[in-house]
Amino acid sequence: MPAGDSKQPIKMQSDRVLVQIPGADGERKSRGGILIPATAQLSKRLVWAEVVAVGPHVRGVETGDSVLFNPEDRYEVEVRGEEYLILRERDIHAVASERIEGGTGLYL
Repeated sequence: MPAGDSKQPIKMQSDRVLVQIPGADGERKSRGGILIPATAQLSKRLVWAEVVAVGPHVRGVETGDSVLFNPEDRYEVEVRGEEYLILRERDIHAVASERIEGGTGLYL
């Protein structure tokens, strides 16, 4: 962002999606309550994040949805002291939203 004006609005371009991962940086807890650090990598694991903004060419995702993606397919950015990720819509594997009807019978 340009120096001096930290209040400019942000508009995503093309098929880009701006998301934020809730919680600590990649840390997670097991069902037994054990904290697993972000550096522990057992296998490729997909991650859920909340959509903050979408570009004009994004068709299947809206602000406020939760999306599932591979953390390797991302770009990190800091905006006003907050960490965000930029994804392409094609890199999103699944969308969870109140507005989606039907589906597979899986619920978050």
